[in-house]
Amino acid sequence: MELNSTIRDVLRDKTLGFQLEVLENYGEITLVCPADKILELCSLLKNGEHFQFDTLIDLCGVDYLKYGESDWEIDFASGTGFCRGVEKIESITSANPARFAVVYHFLSTKLNHRVRVKVFLAEEVLSISSVTVLWNAANWFEREAYDLYGILFEGHQDLRRLLTDYGFVGHPFRKDFPVSGHIEMRYDATLQRVVYEPVEIEPRILVPKVIRNDNRYIDDKEGH
Repeated sequence: MELNSTIRDVLRDKTLGFQLEVLENYGEITLVCPADKILELCSLLKNGEHFQFDTLIDLCGVDYLKYGESDWEIDFASGTGFCRGVEKIESITSANPARFAVVYHFLSTKLNHRVRVKVFLAEEVLSISSVTVLWNAANWFEREAYDLYGILFEGHQDLRRLLTDYGFVGHPFRKDFPVSGHIEMRYDATLQRVVYEPVEIEPRILVPKVIRNDNRYIDDKEGH
């Protein structure tokens, strides 16, 4: 049985007892699941006869802050201006336009199936159950998402920073995190140790350079 038909037949609202949004794009299936039902869904995906997703390939966080908003209201780059094309999107999904999301990618090595699970989280309640009870590989993935995005994974036995320093302030993969950071580190020769201080660099906005006309791409209508 193909995975697509299996999901349509088995993962119905009346079967699961909760709403599950099934998206299909480019031949891939994405399941949008409520945060409080993630363990129930993952348990079914791992142990269900028609699924058997025994491998967690990846788990990551996503910040959708200002997703789909246009920066410049022009349609093309010319000799007097610059543009960055961004398609306007009203909401992230039809059901949940929350800022953050946790994305899981699963593989069934027995049935050669893949599926993506996405859980949206509001910034005010940025926590979700850990799936380490089902896949040990989620350990460092969840620590990384906590470190870079500040997402809390309830039930994780060792949730601490993984990539940044223990004294790091903030979560660097959030879209509103300043490029210069909040704290700077330097070696103090007088104290003979490393010290942490507030960043003294003034924040600034990088203005893109003007794109000039390139004669190599101008049609020569006179045949010169």
